[in-house]
Amino acid sequence: MKQNLEVFEIATTEAKEKGAEIIVFPEDGLYGFEFTREIFQYFTEDIPDPQTQPDWNPCKKYPESANSPVQYWLSCMALNNSIYIVANVGDVKYCNLKSDKLCPADGRYQYNTNVVYDPEGKLVARYHKQNLFMTEKLNYNQPHQCEYATFTTPFGKFGTFTCFDVLFREPPISLVENFGVDNVVFPTAWMDVLPLFASVEFHQAWAMGMGVNFLTANLHKTSFHMYGSGIFTPQGAVVYTHNTTTEQGRLLVAQVPILRNAPTKTTPYSNRPLPTEKDGQTAIKFQAEVFADLFDFVTLPKPNGSLTICQKAVCCHLTYTFDESPADSLYALGAFDGLHTHEGQYYLQTCTLLSCANSSTSSCGQPTTNAKSRFGSLSLGGVFNTKYIFPEFLTTDGSSLDLANGQWIYEDGMIKVNHTTLKPLLSTTLFGRWYQRDNGLYPRPTGASTQISPMPLFLDFVLFIAVFFFSD
Repeated sequence: MKQNLEVFEIATTEAKEKGAEIIVFPEDGLYGFEFTREIFQYFTEDIPDPQTQPDWNPCKKYPESANSPVQYWLSCMALNNSIYIVANVGDVKYCNLKSDKLCPADGRYQYNTNVVYDPEGKLVARYHKQNLFMTEKLNYNQPHQCEYATFTTPFGKFGTFTCFDVLFREPPISLVENFGVDNVVFPTAWMDVLPLFASVEFHQAWAMGMGVNFLTANLHKTSFHMYGSGIFTPQGAVVYTHNTTTEQGRLLVAQVPILRNAPTKTTPYSNRPLPTEKDGQTAIKFQAEVFADLFDFVTLPKPNGSLTICQKAVCCHLTYTFDESPADSLYALGAFDGLHTHEGQYYLQTCTLLSCANSSTSSCGQPTTNAKSRFGSLSLGGVFNTKYIFPEFLTTDGSSLDLANGQWIYEDGMIKVNHTTLKPLLSTTLFGRWYQRDNGLYPRPTGASTQISPMPLFLDFVLFIAVFFFSD
């Protein structure tokens, strides 16, 4: 961890020299993720709650903080550079097996934890990850109550959560809708899964769907398909990276606007046009899996068309023209309405237009970077039971992914392209989350805080996000 803290310090100094006011480090960026619960305890410190200990400033309270070297280092890093620092660390809380019936058998709670230090070095926010991903549950504990961690800066109100949390209502949606957060800092260790879950694709969509600034710092480890980080606004990416070819990390610095108004979301498209008789005769209907979800699909006839495909309550409508499309290029429009059960459970309502891996319908939905067709125009809309719709758009040159900023818009609940895309379209999606249906899957949070590997990871595994804000 000391070696990685030195890397963090170098990045923080560089970010400050470039004018940054806040810097975000990745989830697991200090200690990796290949360890056991027993080993993880050696990476943890007892991190106080800023609500009950509001003046905790490890850098200024040495030697009182001598037993908290990670907290001391991060606090001093913030103070010495006069910058907000967001980091992901390990928190431990020891418990008594006799008096605490929920106390783990080893006598300690271990938490995947985000901490935020202000430019004076004071701890202003602490968040314990609520939604643990798969094997994380072996090493970490879920907090008894969902926490809503916020902090206020001269350039906006911030909230924080971690990685897998973004797919759920709590705490992300409540932070925006109930706590008035207009900026989110997001440490993550995100593994890409095409076509719907590439990091930069989904994180941009969340920022646009929720109307917030979203600062996402990801690990960069290609063997685990961890590639992308970015600085996103309600209008899309300001800067991002998605490098699949090297292990080299990167510091991203960008200027983003202060959001003065409450976040707003567009209204999902609600019309339900039907396919024409001609389209019905030439399109092929079939089913195929996308990340283990069984979609209903219809193929796209060439050179243009107007298609509708429905599954249960979801109906997806597409009008389009191809600018160029080789004979072996196959695209399909798909709809899914149901419970996703692979690597987590949550209800989806989704419309997607995607490039199939090859010319066979059986390849549609498979992870691929194969796309050969460019669209001259495109309009994708849908009918949903949920208002939480996140717009995705990816193009590709066959190897790297491109968010194609400036080549498409999201308005009135529809994704629209009015001129030829510069690169072939890989996929575009209206990703809907039906949070209300999740209630039967997980216990509701019972309360909220009103506060706000043995093998280490080094520079070539880490991406950083640093931002400075301007008033528009």
